[in-house]
Amino acid sequence: MKQTGTRLLISVVTIILALAGVQAQASIPEIKPGTPFTPLEPTREEAITTQQIMSNLLRGHYERKRLNNALSSEVLDTLLDDLDSTHSYFLASDIKEFEQFRNHLDEALSRGDMKPAFYIYNRFQQRISERLSFVITELENNAAEFKFDTQETLELDREEAPWATTTAELDNLWRKRLKNSMLNLRLAGKEDKDILELLSKRYQNQLNRVHQSRPVDAYQTFMNAVTRTFDPHTQYFSPRNSENFNINMSLSLQGIGAVLQTEDEHTKVVRLVPGGPASKAGNLEPEDKIIGVAQGDEDMVDVIGWRLDEVVDLIRGPKSSTVRLEILSGEVATAEPKTISIVRDEVKLEEQSAQKEVIEIQDGKETRRIGVIDIPTFYIDFEGRMNNLPDYRSTTRDVRRLVNELLDEKVDGLIIDLRSNGGGSLEEAINLTGLFIPTGPVVQVRGARGDVDVLRDRDPEVLYAGPLTVLVNRLSASASEIFAGAVQDYGRGLVIGGQTFGKGTVQSLRPLTEGQLKITQAKFYRVSGDSTQNQGVIPDIMFPSLFDKEKIGESALERALPWDTIKPAREVSSNPIRSKLSRLKELHEARISDNPDFIFVREQKALVSEMREKTQVSLNEAERRAEREENDERRLALENKRRKAKGLPVLASLDNDEADSTEKSEGADEEKTDDSEEEEPDAMLIEAGNILLDYMRMSSPGMTAQR
Repeated sequence: MKQTGTRLLISVVTIILALAGVQAQASIPEIKPGTPFTPLEPTREEAITTQQIMSNLLRGHYERKRLNNALSSEVLDTLLDDLDSTHSYFLASDIKEFEQFRNHLDEALSRGDMKPAFYIYNRFQQRISERLSFVITELENNAAEFKFDTQETLELDREEAPWATTTAELDNLWRKRLKNSMLNLRLAGKEDKDILELLSKRYQNQLNRVHQSRPVDAYQTFMNAVTRTFDPHTQYFSPRNSENFNINMSLSLQGIGAVLQTEDEHTKVVRLVPGGPASKAGNLEPEDKIIGVAQGDEDMVDVIGWRLDEVVDLIRGPKSSTVRLEILSGEVATAEPKTISIVRDEVKLEEQSAQKEVIEIQDGKETRRIGVIDIPTFYIDFEGRMNNLPDYRSTTRDVRRLVNELLDEKVDGLIIDLRSNGGGSLEEAINLTGLFIPTGPVVQVRGARGDVDVLRDRDPEVLYAGPLTVLVNRLSASASEIFAGAVQDYGRGLVIGGQTFGKGTVQSLRPLTEGQLKITQAKFYRVSGDSTQNQGVIPDIMFPSLFDKEKIGESALERALPWDTIKPAREVSSNPIRSKLSRLKELHEARISDNPDFIFVREQKALVSEMREKTQVSLNEAERRAEREENDERRLALENKRRKAKGLPVLASLDNDEADSTEKSEGADEEKTDDSEEEEPDAMLIEAGNILLDYMRMSSPGMTAQR
């Protein structure tokens, strides 16, 4: 995602693995279990930085908050949740002790006093050290006593669990967690001696890293608890993370192209960069957790419990080199780990640029041709434009060329495919909209003081006035939502697919004495006055999707700013599409009632939802193996049901590349791959074309694409 040219950031980037140069991992001295954690002390620079951050937040954030006891209480709760969301480290006595700070963190923040924050952080690090020391000792002394034929369970969802009142309670919890880790490795086919070696090394490495913590770690953790009380996209970057962020925003993309964040002790994939190596490889998905990293054929390095920047350092590497990742699927908590390989490469502008194709759809005895323009991101070559290069690339320039080429190819209608387009240049979203509407407002930006800036398309030319559909999904965000929302508000075309992400806030970067602050300072609003924030764009016709809205999207983020409305930018005239939607939906539902791909998505989603609802796992090996076999059989049955209905050969198992590519390319609106010439047609795209043809027939029998 890019800057808009007005220094406003449309999107949030955690860390994009798109950098060159593997950084050597410094050797960390081994810490003996039971070693007390050495408390960290805040620095003078952090006190100054804190006052700068609070001044920016209180005066410049979109949500005007006051520094008072209410905010202090919220910061404390957020900090404890960030540190120990699973209630697995702190004791109830710790939590009771921290209550002394509940109504006083506001005073400390105003003074730049970090002592309360460091007090809590130091206690947390001591508790981590104690827990890791416990499991290391268990592995050394009691590993032989772990039995996997008893009836015992582990609760995975502990967000609402009461805090342990005794160390013995935590010991029992961590004994079960250790047993579960051992069982997972057993199910993955590892020998007991290898399991002991791997886990001993994993926990020892984590213990070593705890004792290598620096003041900046404590400070960044606390300040991001403060910023998160304002909204999830306001963020403090330490000097180290500022450097990463700045390189990311300049799009110096060389690596695997993935956005990562820390979730508990794991590194989780947030999204993939369009056109990047991971996206093209098709073997890494949002919500996947990276638990191991290896360079080429070297040994896998276990990264559970590592800091995010350390994991990034391992995954970074030069172009054409290979990185292997051990991942856990985000679908099911008890998923078996698998290893994937990705060849690092640059993310070239050409591979992120708009592409066209023509799909043919049978319309009675006639074959209709629908043009499709796939836009992975909203891009512009700022440097080329500044240098007045005649052939500089941009989304609007490329789409203009592609539309003209498709019209020359005599297409009957046009689909703009924005699935998984996470946004980019605001300017390009406005200019692209201008290709399809006469001059007028496209988006409104409301600032923290209530001032509203209406951003307009000022070019009266309409490049394409024919039948139009915009295809979106849950990963369509920011600039994509602006374009889709404008098309919908003007009644210019149908919006089809899944409810979009809901990223409707604007961020800016502000320098600090130590690092940078990314702060939310404005919100986007549609022509109609509706915000794109939180709710996103709701399609005219919804497609089933495997995306879980409880886990992906703005509404899944804690303290996300709410959806609201302001005055419309223009009177929205009667929408010719609205009167036809009821009939269009009827035709669509009738068509997909026996469509194997749509049936597959619905049934697959129901199966995944059922698996996710299980918050307890058995620690009995026979039961776990039976459960895993049953899940595999059910998934295989769903896939073979789809294949039989389409006249395709059935699979003996899902444990092969053919099955993987089939699952990824079929039945899911989030997948768009070009792995082979024999790839099955995109069912969602074909149905979008059918809906467009329905609309054309209902509007005018002779309706067709036109300039």
